[in-house]
Amino acid sequence: MRIMALDVGEKTIGVAVSDEMGWTAQGIETIRRRDLQTDIRRLQELVNEYQVRHIVVGLPKNMNGSIGFRGEECQRFAGQLEASLDLPVTMWDERLTTMAAERALLSADVSRKKRKRVIDKMAAVMILQSYLDYRGNQLKE
Repeated sequence: MRIMALDVGEKTIGVAVSDEMGWTAQGIETIRRRDLQTDIRRLQELVNEYQVRHIVVGLPKNMNGSIGFRGEECQRFAGQLEASLDLPVTMWDERLTTMAAERALLSADVSRKKRKRVIDKMAAVMILQSYLDYRGNQLKE
């Protein structure tokens, strides 16, 4: 079963999918946001292409664990996505994933221009890998 993760921002949506076994995450695309219908239509195409059965949406929380404006926007988007695609959607804490993605790209000496293009996709990979690792550990217990 493939799982898709989304790093939902104001201007872009980073997208990652798992392998079929649900062990590893791969970044596949950064969607430039247009409007809700267009965004969901593109996500539906990716769901169909990769045969996704579950979606994980990054939930940006404040460092104290509270949910601010961006988090509420992501929750609304996730609800609309769940209703439109008829797939289960899980919200997943994404604190520090963008910063971690930025550090990883910097350590790999990726240019500023290229970092800007791939940062959201990398954040989606980190969200998904975190979720997959958690899920794998839960199955072992």
